[in-house]
Amino acid sequence: METKELSTIEEIRIYSDPYRMKILSHFQRMDHPATIKEIADEMGEVPAKVYYHAKKLESIGLINLVSTKEINGINAKYYEPFKGAVRIKRDDGADETAKKIFISETQKLLSDLYEENKKKFLKSQTMEKPYGNLSNSEVYLTEEEAKEFFEKINRFVEEHHERQKPGQVKYDIFITIAKSLEN
Repeated sequence: METKELSTIEEIRIYSDPYRMKILSHFQRMDHPATIKEIADEMGEVPAKVYYHAKKLESIGLINLVSTKEINGINAKYYEPFKGAVRIKRDDGADETAKKIFISETQKLLSDLYEENKKKFLKSQTMEKPYGNLSNSEVYLTEEEAKEFFEKINRFVEEHHERQKPGQVKYDIFITIAKSLEN
């Protein structure tokens, strides 16, 4: 599985914007390459606004132009979302101000992701047959084992990203793995 590494403050700001995450989510839900207009229609938004933010996502490789097609004299551009894992990596050579901004932007991103997934989890509990699991664990791994573990999870997600047989239903997964300060 491919991993997209975001290491600059600008890249993280682009990715962490809640509106852009919503656009990315709509692209990910499509079962085919989509135009900006299709995404805007799905969102009930003006295409120009979605286009502006989609171009930002494209600039960091989170959506990619895959084809163009002329329709009634207009070139329709079709995009697909990046299908791998996104890794946030701080530049260790950054000055203290840049490190603080990096932490602040990463905290905002995690908070938004957590809140969105918390809503999904709680909403699932209101269903007729609720199902949801939580796990909060500590494990001891080498750096290589941690990387391998994350890659296994992402391969599993990639293998099951689309409905493959009748009876399958969608589950939302939110996972973090981070080195502990306590050893």
